[in-house]
Amino acid sequence: MTKHFSLGELSELTETELVGDPDLKICSVDNLESASEKDASFLANPKYNEAMKQSNAGVICIDRKTEPVQGKNFLISDNPSRTFQLIVEKIITSTHQKSGFTGIHPSAVIHETAVIGINVSIGPNAVIDAHAEICSGTQIYPNVYVGVAAKVGKDCILYPNCSIRERCILGNRVILQPGAVIGSCGYGYTTDTKTKRHTKLEQLGNVVLEDDVEIGANSTIDRARFKETLIKKGTKLDNLVQIAHNVKLGENNIIVSQTGIAGSSELGDNVFLGGQAGVVGHVTITDNVKIATRGGVSKSISESGIYGGGPVSPMPEFNKRQVLLRKIGSFVKDLANLKKRVDKLDSIIKENNL
Repeated sequence: MTKHFSLGELSELTETELVGDPDLKICSVDNLESASEKDASFLANPKYNEAMKQSNAGVICIDRKTEPVQGKNFLISDNPSRTFQLIVEKIITSTHQKSGFTGIHPSAVIHETAVIGINVSIGPNAVIDAHAEICSGTQIYPNVYVGVAAKVGKDCILYPNCSIRERCILGNRVILQPGAVIGSCGYGYTTDTKTKRHTKLEQLGNVVLEDDVEIGANSTIDRARFKETLIKKGTKLDNLVQIAHNVKLGENNIIVSQTGIAGSSELGDNVFLGGQAGVVGHVTITDNVKIATRGGVSKSISESGIYGGGPVSPMPEFNKRQVLLRKIGSFVKDLANLKKRVDKLDSIIKENNL
């Protein structure tokens, strides 16, 4: 059901400064170009200032550096994107219903030794294996598998087709997007020097996801060969991310799509890895490091900062190299001309026996 809020109410709910009519009612959200007087919108980037001035939005969320336009309504805060998100969450309720299934569906298969907490929802065809524990308030969507002796904390959301293998542990408020795999076997083999045959190394550890971790769709977190693969609280993984065995990710990391981290690497807190970045095995990355898109980490990083390239280097160095690479065509021409001049001079020297 869609709700209506006055701008006065929205200002109070979002703890923002209101410039405009406190009695105007808002019932929806939209972008600046398409919004009507019943919609809330926000200025995501100063380059859209002109669109903001022309917008018909009932209210626009802006930051404190942006000058309000006379005759329009604004909610002013330090983080307009966050303000807008709060409005979205307040306005949209049952119109954003995620599932019609509540409680424990009859087709769910739950082992007699499993422990299920209060207010747990388990969807059709989900399987909860022996000695698994599902804590209170957790939502398990259709076709999810929770393995033997695995533990899922409070208020988690496990979307369809997720797999949590044996003995893996999820903290509270963990979110697994569809198709995420927690506890798949690490990639490890021994090779017989004579037959060249590869024999699988059994991966006997587990995976631990601490509180407020989110794993994107079709991402995979490998179980440790022994001990644990650990992702600390607040870390967020995008879709299609691969985390290998015995990796340790610190708190509040952001790992963007198609990134891969090889075995036994350790990342500190507040590390950001851009899309398609790669980290080799057995390296460490200190706190507050950002790796640009497609960056390749081949050695440990001990200083905070922004890095780019492959292998990565501090961003100023990387940018200088990129500038030089753009000029390489003119460099080649200059070298060719220089060679012609040298060849001509060499010919003159030989002709005159100099």
